[in-house]
Amino acid sequence: MVSQTGFVPNGMAGGLRSSRARLVAAVLPTLTGPVFQETVRSLNQALDERGYQLMIGQSGYDASREDVLLDAIIRRRPDGIVLTGIMHSVEGRRQLLASGIPVVETWDLTPTPIDMLVGFSHERIGEAVCHFLHSRGYRHPVLLSADDQRAGRRAAGFQRMARTLGFGSDVPTLLVPAPTTLGAGRAALAEVLASHPQTDALFCSSDMLALGVLIEAQTRGLAVPGQLAVVGLGDLDFAVNLQPALTTVRIDGTRIGRTAAQFIVDRAEGRQVNEPIVDIGFEIITRASA
Repeated sequence: MVSQTGFVPNGMAGGLRSSRARLVAAVLPTLTGPVFQETVRSLNQALDERGYQLMIGQSGYDASREDVLLDAIIRRRPDGIVLTGIMHSVEGRRQLLASGIPVVETWDLTPTPIDMLVGFSHERIGEAVCHFLHSRGYRHPVLLSADDQRAGRRAAGFQRMARTLGFGSDVPTLLVPAPTTLGAGRAALAEVLASHPQTDALFCSSDMLALGVLIEAQTRGLAVPGQLAVVGLGDLDFAVNLQPALTTVRIDGTRIGRTAAQFIVDRAEGRQVNEPIVDIGFEIITRASA
């Protein structure tokens, strides 16, 4: 009879009867950037296995836009909210704390999360990549960095390690708009070669940016890594299949998504989360480009 009439049950009414909407909201800075796709896939799958649905919102890289989106989400009273990063405005943080809704911050690290956190240290990534390049004999690196706060902290970590290792003056940094693109990588390499011709290594804030650099280097006849080493971030699916294969920083997005889902479900169903802060770390995947 239901299928014949086309009746659709009222989800909000059902949620009121059960005291739960069985809905989780995730806030991403971009829906087009591939770096978060692994996390979203695993988050969605883990929630679906437990009978929850995932709703996704795009905040951009502007804190004020995130506040507006969070206000709309909180009004819908989801069972949990998953955020990308920890850089939230004072107003946004106040809203989330006052809501009483379980919150998981991801893709970042802080000792003072709003509620729960699954992530890693961007500063330590920058330090590790700098140390890696130095150990390989590179002495004139340049940073190609997105202009968002998380990429900025990776750049700061790189600069800090560069001073420790005795690189001398600050490492040149070229900022590009977030989210980064292949085209931005190509244009950035052209600019770097014009302004810093001695450059022997590039740390790119995303694999997509690094892909643009590799294409531009090939177009210009630059040997990678003979004349220029390239390191990306994200270990996207294409990284291993490039020529040369891309050295990059691997983030376990699957673990982030599944852990965030488990945190939300546990709290929504009244179970205690004994370790609300999880540092998943990262790994430098060494391939032919460096």
